[in-house]
Amino acid sequence: MLDMGFRESLKSIMQAIPSQRQTLLFSATIPKEVHNMAKIALRNDHVYIDTVGKHSQDTHANVKQQYITVPLEKQIRVLYAALQQHMEADPNYKVLVFCTTARVTGFMCKLFMNLGFNAREIHSRKDQNYRTRVSDEFRHSKGGIVLFTSDVSARGVDYPNVTLVVQVGAPSEFEQYIHRLGRTGRAGKKGEGLLILAPWEDYFLRKLSNLPMEQLPAPKLTSQAKAKVLSAASRVDESLKEMAYTAWLGYYKSLKGLSLDKNMLVEYGNQFSVSLGFDEPPALSRMLVSKMQLSGVPGLRLKR
Repeated sequence: MLDMGFRESLKSIMQAIPSQRQTLLFSATIPKEVHNMAKIALRNDHVYIDTVGKHSQDTHANVKQQYITVPLEKQIRVLYAALQQHMEADPNYKVLVFCTTARVTGFMCKLFMNLGFNAREIHSRKDQNYRTRVSDEFRHSKGGIVLFTSDVSARGVDYPNVTLVVQVGAPSEFEQYIHRLGRTGRAGKKGEGLLILAPWEDYFLRKLSNLPMEQLPAPKLTSQAKAKVLSAASRVDESLKEMAYTAWLGYYKSLKGLSLDKNMLVEYGNQFSVSLGFDEPPALSRMLVSKMQLSGVPGLRLKR
């Protein structure tokens, strides 16, 4: 709930309820944000109860963790190759692909549907009834399905028999990486995780230094695969691609730990636009550019 923006709402609730009360906080992990909330919600003599134990095996210990670094304009083709390879190895594949934003998630799903994948999407831009229906379908599926998702699927859901979790782009924080990865390798079963990063996102690998990460060479990308991906992207609605580009800029502009100046942000954003199928970056409104504090940055195209 803290990650989803309900911190201030929780504070308001705490201030409105009686000071004499019984309060219990439940969290799969105990990051700094949970400690801060505990100071507000609990008495000073509160007690932490660990129901897992220091010597228990973490969920991600059952998961084979790998990563690939590849330029932005090639990432979708790398994802395409990785998914094909996994599908050939496991006919009962059940894959979760985490994307950086809801708009990027929507674009990715449409593109891979155009490539012939049995794909679904779930993110905050869909209403609750839709999300519940897709979530139930994926949960009960015996395999042969790929779910493209934002972080609405990172925690609080249990999907059995997920064979692979792919994360495209740097997660917002270490805990988010772990929560996403935890959708596979559940109940003692084995699973696989793949993280796809741009070379300038390698700062995030330092956060994973204590995990058994294996670097993979980027798969060979054939001209035929490139043509297929570009053709699939060309059949995605232009407005959806434009929104994905804008959302991508917003995500990386606000990403903690990433030291990018505005010029580099726009340059990388324009590289991302190539993967969306644009010959040139989509034009943005002056109002939006001003709101994102990117006015005057070279490389941005403005609407007339």
